[in-house]
Amino acid sequence: MVVSLSRRGEVEPFHAMDILAEANRLKATGVSVVSMAVGQPSDPAPVRVREAAANALKIGRIGYTDTLGLADLRKAIAAHYGDHYGIDVAPNRIAVTTGSSAAFNLAFLAMFDPGDRVAIAAPGYPAYRNIMAALGIEIVEIELGSDAYLHAEHLKSAHREKPLKGVLFASPANPTGAVIPADELSALVAIAEELGIAVISDEIYHRLAYAAPDTTALAYGSGVTVINSFSKYYCMTGWRIGWMVLPEALVRPIERIAQSLYISPPELSQIAAIEAFKATDELEAVKARYAWNRELLMQRLPELGFPLAAPMDGAFYAFCDVTRHTNDSMAFARKMLAEAHVAATPGRDFDPLAGHRTMRFSYAGSHDDMVEAMARIERWLK
Repeated sequence: MVVSLSRRGEVEPFHAMDILAEANRLKATGVSVVSMAVGQPSDPAPVRVREAAANALKIGRIGYTDTLGLADLRKAIAAHYGDHYGIDVAPNRIAVTTGSSAAFNLAFLAMFDPGDRVAIAAPGYPAYRNIMAALGIEIVEIELGSDAYLHAEHLKSAHREKPLKGVLFASPANPTGAVIPADELSALVAIAEELGIAVISDEIYHRLAYAAPDTTALAYGSGVTVINSFSKYYCMTGWRIGWMVLPEALVRPIERIAQSLYISPPELSQIAAIEAFKATDELEAVKARYAWNRELLMQRLPELGFPLAAPMDGAFYAFCDVTRHTNDSMAFARKMLAEAHVAATPGRDFDPLAGHRTMRFSYAGSHDDMVEAMARIERWLK
C-alpha cells in the first residue's frame, strides 16, 4: 500500500482539542470532569435561532445558496454594523462563511502567497500559525512579553527587520482576553496602511468585552478585512457559520476561491443565524454569567498560585502564569486532568516559545462548574 503524506500535515496539533478528547474519554468511563479547556459556550443557541432552524427543517429548505451567503443574512450582518458600531457597511462587502475557520482559510489564500511574511502576536490563537504554515506563509510571531496587546511599535520593528505583507490580530484576544484600546487600534491600523501591510482583524469575541465598548478596526481603515463568527457571543459553535467584511477589491477573489472550496455555507445555519441579532436579551443574560465567572476567577486563580499573565478585558478566558507550580504546562495540564479532573489548555498551543510557563482557563461554563473547578484544584494542590 502506498500512502502519500504531505509536509503540510506536520503542523503542530491543537492541544486544546487533544485535552478535550482526553476529558471526553474520562467522562465516557463515568468520571466527572469540569472542562475549562475549550472556548465553547455551555449554553445552546438562542431559542429563536433554534425555532428558525426547526421551521426550515419542516419546510425542507436545505440546499446550496449563493457562495457569499443568503442575501437576508448579509443584510442582517450589515445592519448589525450600523446598530452596534455606527458604521455603514454595504451588504455586498459581506461574505458568509462556514465558521470563522473557513474565513481565515479564504483570507490567507486570497491575500498572501507562499513565502509572504505575516505578523501575529504570541501568545495567540494557534490555528493562525498552523493554517499559514500549511500554506507556506512565513509566520512572524511577535512576542508580547509584558505588553498586553500588539501595537504599532511592534509592527514597525518587525517590518524594519524584513518587510511584512500582512498582520493579523484579535481584540478581545484568545488566549489572553486582552482588548486593544481604541487609540492603539487606530494607530496600529494607520501604521499598517502607511507601511503597505494588509490588515486582518479577528473580532470573533466582540460583544464579550467587560470594561469598554467594542471598537471595530473597520472604523480606522478602508482596506481592513474583518473576520467574525456566530460561535462565541451568539452560542452557535456547532452551526459552523461566520462572516467576513471585505474591501471591495477582495470580494470577487474570495468568492472565486470559496466556490471551489466550500460551494456555500450551510443554508440551515444561515437561516437560523438571521435570528441571532434579535436575541440580545437572552444573550446578554449569558454574558452576565460570564462576567460573574470572571469575577470569581480573577480572585481565586491568583489565590491558588496562578497569577494573571494578561488582563481579563474580554472573551471568556483567564491566561495565567503557572511557574509557581511547574515549568511544563503541558505535563501539568495532563496531570491536573487525570488527578483533579479539571481540564485546561496548556500555553504551548498559544506560544511555542514561552507557552511552557502558562495555561488558559475558559470560564464559558456554568457558575457552579467554575466554583467546583476551583475547589478541585485547591484540594489537588494541597
